[in-house]
Amino acid sequence: MIQNLQGRAWRLGDDIDTDVIYPGRYLPLLDPAEMAAHALEGIDPEFPGKLRPGDILAAGKNFGCGSSREQAATCLKSAGVSCVIARSFSRIFFRNAVNLGLPLIECGEAADAVKTGDTVTVDFRSGTIRVGERSFSFPPLPETVLSILEEGGLINSIKKRIAAGEKP
Repeated sequence: MIQNLQGRAWRLGDDIDTDVIYPGRYLPLLDPAEMAAHALEGIDPEFPGKLRPGDILAAGKNFGCGSSREQAATCLKSAGVSCVIARSFSRIFFRNAVNLGLPLIECGEAADAVKTGDTVTVDFRSGTIRVGERSFSFPPLPETVLSILEEGGLINSIKKRIAAGEKP
């Protein structure tokens, strides 16, 4: 059950587009592990090697802008990013991330407070982000979104419902 997560943070800037998250020259790759090896390479060619499972990204405005490629969300999730906190997200990137089971939180104050290396704790049910001793609130995620995230994305959620004889 998704409720709390804690991870090491990386602070990114504004307008991080999908080509920075996952460069277009790698679009032919299909293996998520290979895709993860290029996550955020557009910021720093060494960045993929610095990411560890459970890391949290904090960004400014318009994270995920650019093309509608779902590979940007796929590579982050495959690289082990547990959550992205930003001032705002591109709507298409937001939907792609939820579909893949990657939690995104719009909370500008928290995103602005995060520095690379901080430990960040997120409580999805209470709508709380802790950065060091500071606490920030965001609207708790709806149960439907939490369910999709818990099940690893929309396709897994639908498959589970179909297997249980429910309507998706």
